[in-house]
Amino acid sequence: MTAANPLLDSWTTPFGVPPFAAIETAHYRPAFEAALAAHVREIAAIAENPEPPSFSNTIDAFERSGHALDRIASVFFNLTGAHTNDELDAIETEIAPKFSRHYSAIYLNDALFARIDAIAKAAPADLTDEQKRVLERYHTAFIRSGAGRPAEVKERIAAISERLASLGTNFGQNVLADEKGWMLVLDGGDDLAGLPDFLVAAAAQAANDRELPGKYVITLSRSSIEPFLQFSARRDLREQAFRAWAARGEAGKTDNRGIIAETIALRAEQARLLGYPTFAHFRLDDSMAKTPEAAMGLLNSVWKPARERAVVEREALQALADAEGAAIEIESWDWRFYSEKRRKAEFDLDESRLKPYLQLDKVIEAAFDTATRLFGITFTERFDIPVYHPDVRVFEVRDADGALTGIFLGDYFARPSKRSGAWMSSYRSQEKLSAEVRPIIVNVMNFAKGGAGEPTLLSFDDARTLFHEFGHGLHGLLSNVTYPLLAGTNVARDFVEFPSQLYEHWFDRPEILRKFAVHYRTGEPIPAELLERLKASRTFNQGFATVEYVASALVDLEMHLLPDGGNLDAVAFEKKVLNDIGMPRAMAMRHRTPHFQHVFAGDGYSSAYYSYLWSETLDADGFRAFEEAGDIFDPETARRLRDFVYAAGNRRRPDEAYRAFRGRDPDPSALLEKRGLMETAV
Repeated sequence: MTAANPLLDSWTTPFGVPPFAAIETAHYRPAFEAALAAHVREIAAIAENPEPPSFSNTIDAFERSGHALDRIASVFFNLTGAHTNDELDAIETEIAPKFSRHYSAIYLNDALFARIDAIAKAAPADLTDEQKRVLERYHTAFIRSGAGRPAEVKERIAAISERLASLGTNFGQNVLADEKGWMLVLDGGDDLAGLPDFLVAAAAQAANDRELPGKYVITLSRSSIEPFLQFSARRDLREQAFRAWAARGEAGKTDNRGIIAETIALRAEQARLLGYPTFAHFRLDDSMAKTPEAAMGLLNSVWKPARERAVVEREALQALADAEGAAIEIESWDWRFYSEKRRKAEFDLDESRLKPYLQLDKVIEAAFDTATRLFGITFTERFDIPVYHPDVRVFEVRDADGALTGIFLGDYFARPSKRSGAWMSSYRSQEKLSAEVRPIIVNVMNFAKGGAGEPTLLSFDDARTLFHEFGHGLHGLLSNVTYPLLAGTNVARDFVEFPSQLYEHWFDRPEILRKFAVHYRTGEPIPAELLERLKASRTFNQGFATVEYVASALVDLEMHLLPDGGNLDAVAFEKKVLNDIGMPRAMAMRHRTPHFQHVFAGDGYSSAYYSYLWSETLDADGFRAFEEAGDIFDPETARRLRDFVYAAGNRRRPDEAYRAFRGRDPDPSALLEKRGLMETAV
């Protein structure tokens, strides 16, 4: 079996990248079976070791276990997100509950926990600070998983975890099915009214990809539908597209409302079994915020000024539509269209003028150049390294002394086999426990590919997203820890967005844009007057942007504060929360609950979607450190940022990490200032 299955063989590819071309779908089931069995044996050897428990024979051994399983899972689950098919989906449906059952058995293993608990209570004095942190994190993880509880409680917790794994998988697959199954086919002529050339070219390319020559296709990928809503002069088509976008996961075979109800009920039960009043209390207990009240306090502090700003913004849009004689009342499918008109009128700035200066290749260069200037690392593209799709690009990353930092994969284009959104993941994490292991990091985007022979042009938000995800990528690439548990992005959820959101600040700086924002036809740099107008419009439409995000975070948190959750009607609950907080007319949540994958396609951001705003307080204040130094590439500030944030992983608590970088706690006013919400006047 081993000789015939590349997933179980040694990988002789450059840098040990997965041998994608050799891996067939049929390899996954037997590989998972073999790796799961091997991991069970490894855990048994640790738990049943007759020697007294020590850090070496228990924690070190635990960290070294499961290597084969981790390697196979990283390939499989990366592909089910970025390049899936029906066969992979079927395997994922089978393997998700098996994985949950497997890890529940580990974290509820009495003998294993007894060893870890004994070491924690003994508090060996000879441990390094990093070893103490690993021990504390494992001890906490076991307790939060139910270790030490009565047998019947552990049995129920394991059953809940297994069911939640299946529900999360089904939720994500339903959303992807809706996104794959819908497209708006345009015939040309009046169907294209208002659409700029770059969007027409991308829509033509999407049609060709779907074997619809001569047609134009708008998909539910954000990089396709958002510019369509922004520019299309056909209000009827905008409405049709928006309603499809908003209704993902809400009807027919892909209706996620039942999944949400069961998920909330099971999470609430899990929390009660672990001694918490609600799932939100359980989840946030091990975060920077610590309590739902703290997270709610942050959201509410931003909601009031954001809502006031959004109301004024809507009035301005309505006035603009009235002045044109449109005889309409602004609706959700009108907001982006009239906002673009308003931005043009007030700042002489529109997306169609900006976009020719934002070529994908140049924005990638800008992200790399920023990392070089901050951290001294360099990027060399490689064309001899295996990839899982022809669109994927691979870069060798080296430190200033020439030492290998890691391998970076960029997967930038939308396709039907990829779930929506943008994310960072890894095929291999950094560690130094047994040997020096350098990371393999991937950024996955969903940009609309340019037309044949044309470069891919990004919106300003798309370009910012690329910098955001690359910030996550650097968090993985620059990791410099011994233990895998602490590597890279394995930090508190409301801290993990800090390195990525901080990195966004460099994108729209003149020092970067003057060099890399060049016209795709003429090669001319972006004009200085355009940069000035861009700077002046930085907080434009921030009421809208903040409200659509905070509304999603509030609904997530309120839903997970339910002590029971039984018989939940998610859509009705969503509507009630929005009514209670006074959601402005013509606005919608950034992620409605039936397709809220952050929260329900797994528990990554469940009760914790507020994390982006929490981290934004850190990033807004953190970038001030460079501004105060008088140089956005100040070497000493960059050194502290690398040492205490990007390279540090989870070696210390996040509040301590931030203070080590900044020298103090964050200034909360930085958040409102960044979003232009210190005053409510537009």
